[in-house]
Amino acid sequence: MKHHVTVGVDGSPESLSAARWGAREAALREVPLRLVHAVDWPMSPAIPGLGREGADRWADEALTEALDDVRRRHPGLEVSTRCLAGRPAAALAAEAVDAGLLVLGSRGVGGLVGFLIGSVSMSTLAATETPVALVRAAGEAEETGPTPYGEIVLGVDIHEAADRVLAFAFEEAARRGCALRAVHGWRMPSMYQYAPFFDPDDEREVGRSVTQMLDDMLLPWRHKFPSVRVTHQAFVGSAGPQLVQAASGADLVVVGRHLRRSPLGSHLGPVAHAVLHHATAPVAVIAHD
Repeated sequence: MKHHVTVGVDGSPESLSAARWGAREAALREVPLRLVHAVDWPMSPAIPGLGREGADRWADEALTEALDDVRRRHPGLEVSTRCLAGRPAAALAAEAVDAGLLVLGSRGVGGLVGFLIGSVSMSTLAATETPVALVRAAGEAEETGPTPYGEIVLGVDIHEAADRVLAFAFEEAARRGCALRAVHGWRMPSMYQYAPFFDPDDEREVGRSVTQMLDDMLLPWRHKFPSVRVTHQAFVGSAGPQLVQAASGADLVVVGRHLRRSPLGSHLGPVAHAVLHHATAPVAVIAHD
């Protein structure tokens, strides 16, 4: 059975953008699309002061708006809707168990033009092992035909064997027929901070070694996906800001996060945190060991 794409819908412009992005992704994957709304009653209704009947009506309207929109844009796509009872993060995570991808909308942050990662998104990320894509609301032109896909930017840590992250990025690039750019940020070993003098040749040598390690990490995936055009870059500096800068103009950014179980909540890591809050493109977060 093919995995469907699930989209969390709450009636906001962000969730409508997520539904449109998810519909395009489902059509690309040739799988069904499922639109889901979670009604958390009586803990936190969608609008303060809204009664149960009003909350249900709000859910129906949110789902109907998204359903009508994606059916108009993708008339051949199989689309279904579900209204769930329960706290949104837990309901979305449970719904995503048999999905190939969960798509959520996130609010842009002023001049930073990044994401405002709310408690629902953060809690959902922590609760699911399904890949999660976060999509910002943006002005969108009416779709009049197939639109070429742009570049995918992949954040890579050469010190980790994150096969799930690499697989997702290469599979996505192969589906889209687009280029993939792998990015790794690095720093000089800490011992150089205490050296009496600094030799630029040492930094160049470490840079060549890091670039070779990055190339070696990508090599088996190049062989597995020969149609994907791959470039790679190793930057000197903090990986988060470098990846955000590299992702400017990209169609999708792919980052990983460690699977960690903790009562204190999600552990995104500094790189994923920076990208989620400051990247302009949709961001796919892939859980890995």
